[in-house]
Amino acid sequence: MNWLWRQIYRQYRLFSWVQHTAGRRLTPAGAVVLFCLVLTLLLGVNRESMVSYQAITLLLFLALAAPLAALFFRVKVGVTRALPRFGTVGQTMHYPVLVKNLTTKPQAGLVLMEDVTDPRPAFPEWLAQKQAEQQSMRPFWLSGRPRSVPVSVARLRAAPLPSLPPGRTVEAGVELTPLRRGVLSLDGATVGRTDPFGLFRGLIKIPAPGKMLVLPRRYPLPPLAMGGSLKYQDGGVALAANVGQSDEFVALRDYRHGDPLRHIHWRSWARTGKPIVKEFEDEFFVRHALVLDTFAGQGNAELFEEAVSVAASFACTIQTQESLLDLLFVGAEAYCFTAGRGLAHADQMLEILAAVRPAPRAPAPDADQMTPFLKRMLSGDAGIKTFADLEHLVINHAALVSNCICIFLAWDEPRRRLVEKLKAAGVPVLAVVLVAEAPKVPLDPGPLRDEPHCFHTLVLGKIEAGLQRL
Repeated sequence: MNWLWRQIYRQYRLFSWVQHTAGRRLTPAGAVVLFCLVLTLLLGVNRESMVSYQAITLLLFLALAAPLAALFFRVKVGVTRALPRFGTVGQTMHYPVLVKNLTTKPQAGLVLMEDVTDPRPAFPEWLAQKQAEQQSMRPFWLSGRPRSVPVSVARLRAAPLPSLPPGRTVEAGVELTPLRRGVLSLDGATVGRTDPFGLFRGLIKIPAPGKMLVLPRRYPLPPLAMGGSLKYQDGGVALAANVGQSDEFVALRDYRHGDPLRHIHWRSWARTGKPIVKEFEDEFFVRHALVLDTFAGQGNAELFEEAVSVAASFACTIQTQESLLDLLFVGAEAYCFTAGRGLAHADQMLEILAAVRPAPRAPAPDADQMTPFLKRMLSGDAGIKTFADLEHLVINHAALVSNCICIFLAWDEPRRRLVEKLKAAGVPVLAVVLVAEAPKVPLDPGPLRDEPHCFHTLVLGKIEAGLQRL
């Protein structure tokens, strides 16, 4: 089976390479000529008709002459791009690219195309994805949506270049639409020109590496009325604005053993002859917890991506000028990131969400079909986590927060138990459960049965409409 999967993987890489190369080399007219040639060869040539012989001769001549003419394309240019620092999944962005003619001849009819780093997964990741898709495969008539995250990382459009005089620089506007969150790497750019027949492009690759961070998709949310009371924070504003020091000055008092030296008021000490310190008041303020469930099951890659987008939507909507927002999730380790009150901004939390990956989980115990990567995970080298790790992180943090927003990928007993423990600790909970398909019977809110407005189900493909009902 492993040998068979490798053969399929090689065919997948070959087919994707042919598709990518043909899309760049062939113009729309060239694609029509090639299609007509193949169709004519498949249908056969009518020996009694001179027109069919003439048609196939003309099509064959064009299909051979156009690539040969494109082989003589030679140009030397320099490329400098002003790549933005951030992009967003699904949002088209435009940025300028400067192209300089390094030859002594004018150049016309050129087009510029960006070169994205090869997005195709390695064999172990590809095999794991295919096996997950097989386990979660559904008939096509049940859903028209793709069941996995697209392989392409961005949708690019070729940018036509104006005429380039010798030694001059022109600016081209490039259009790029990111399709996946994370780091988008560009290897360089490709400059092309069509042959005299307008069917085939000659291409010259120019090294010009660049990177940008693609942030998760965000959805608009209605105004949120989060419950909960103000909570005491150890250090008050010290936690939010200046580490180890509060900004809320109350009074001066005599020095006590253990007071930090940075709190000493030196002028009062010089005037009284004894150490005097500044006293600060600890604050009570609102602190939100945003819990992201990273324990995605087999074939739930698209569901996980939508969960990250929902978390990003909450992170951008919650006002953190006068409150704190804690993002809690489990990856290779248990993480807690805090934003607000001078600690960090929502943009920084979006950067964290752009890099979130599903938590490592134990593979199936069939050792004969396990790849070396999966065997390392089973041995513990990759840090396998369970939902109990997320529960432990959230419960230990519950005493500090005013309320908790939980974004779940399922609604099973461990997740219900987590919500029940938060309710027992007196923490208001807003539970959002993402499902691949609308359940025939509405999900039982469980611990939130008495608060149905705090339990919401979001169906894949209708996420934005579901969020508007919060």
